[in-house]
Formats: sequence, C-alpha cells, structure tokens
Amino acid sequence: MDSKRRSTLLTIGVVIAGYAALRTVPSLLPEKLELQALDSPAGFRKYVAGETSGGFDPFVGLGTADSTEVAAQKAAALQRVSENICSALYGDLSPTPTQVPMASFSDYYCPFCRVQTKRLADMTGEMPDRITVAWHELPLLGDTSNLAAKAALAAKRQNAYVAFHERLMKSPFQATPEYLSRLASDLGVDSDKLVADMQSAAIARELEDSAALARVFAFVGTPALVIGRTVVQGQISDNLVREIIALEREEGWRDVCTAA
Repeated sequence: MDSKRRSTLLTIGVVIAGYAALRTVPSLLPEKLELQALDSPAGFRKYVAGETSGGFDPFVGLGTADSTEVAAQKAAALQRVSENICSALYGDLSPTPTQVPMASFSDYYCPFCRVQTKRLADMTGEMPDRITVAWHELPLLGDTSNLAAKAALAAKRQNAYVAFHERLMKSPFQATPEYLSRLASDLGVDSDKLVADMQSAAIARELEDSAALARVFAFVGTPALVIGRTVVQGQISDNLVREIIALEREEGWRDVCTAA
C-alpha cells in the first residue's frame, strides 16, 4: 500500500473514530440548557437531547387483547397516572429536602440506555444527598424487551430488582425463559415465583402505567428522564444532568408536585 493511500485511510479512520466518540460520549458534545414549558402537564418543561432508541407504541407486548380492550387499558392507565403525575413518576421515593427525584425510562436492549443507566447509577452513588431515582421499565424494542422488563419487575417482588436490572443491562444475551431462569438461580431468586409474577395483573398494570407516563410526556423512544419537573428525551451528559439537578433544587420542583 502506497503512503498516500495509507495516509488517506488513516485520516478516514480518525474521522470515523471521532464521530463515534461524539455519538457515544455525550459529555464531549456542546450542550446548552434551553427549556420549553409544556402546556400539559402544567408546570413541567422539556429539554430534547440526542441519542434515542425505539419509537414504537409503548403498549406493544402488554397483551394480545383486541384493539377495543387495549384502548380501554390505555385510557384506564392514562387516567390513573394523570390523577397524580408526581406520584406516578416517583412512586415510593421519599426525597429529603435536599434531594431531587428522577424518573428514568429505559429498555434493556437500547444501547444508549445501557450507557446512561450506568452513568446515572454512578451519579446517585456520588451525590446521594442530591438525587434519588425511580426506575421505569419502558420496553419498546419488541417481545424480548417486554420479557426482560417483566422479569425485572417480578424480581422486585423478591427484593432483587437492582441485581436483575444490573445483570440485564450488562448482558450480551437476549432474554429467553431459559436465560431468565438461570439468571434467577444465579441471584438466589425463586424462579417459579418469578415466572408466576411475570404473568400477574400487578406487573401488567405497572408496565401500563409507565407506558401511560410515556404518552403523557410524548416520549418517542428511550432513554428518557424526568428530573424534578424537567423532561428529557434522549441521552444527555453528566454535566447537563447535574445542571438540571441544580436548577431544580434552586427553583423548587416540589411546588409543581404539590400543585399537581
């Protein structure tokens, strides 16, 4: 290979590598926090970020009922979450006066979710006095995503959600009943109870409520966040997350949730 061709190939390689780095490491991208008020829900505002996976109906995989019944499920879930948006978002979290609650919506097979979830988990460990997170399952990428989401929520019934969540986010394997059974065994989870809970009405309802929240905030894919009262679609940098947290602490996110 002549030197000119080698130089050209090296240049192309550098450009490709640089582009890939910018796409996969959002902290390298210039970001400016510009927020737009939402008409609904009142008091919330949005920031639209970059990398997102998915774009399907959030109710895909929740059942095989006919369209009339699915429409009724959607309407019921939407009514439930609309009665108290903050409660639906943040569930059983009890933030201290210095903490800002965050709701994270993710799919186990969304590559951007895998990156952002790890970073958010690290961040909560670094500043537990400033942030607390509620994790929402939003399986948009097909039946495998839906199966993994149900398994994680079933594991939560055995106090093993965090362990299941971490393993599924890191695993190169697609979820299958056999894989989930082995994973349950590895983590000391009762696999028979796990399977039974995966088919329960309670877990179906939890997925329906997260899907309804996604519709309320017009999420078109994952990852997605609600930080206090700031809605974020797509993966964003740690710096921007910290900036939003600081803004929510300063401006008092509780006022919106109290009024909701």
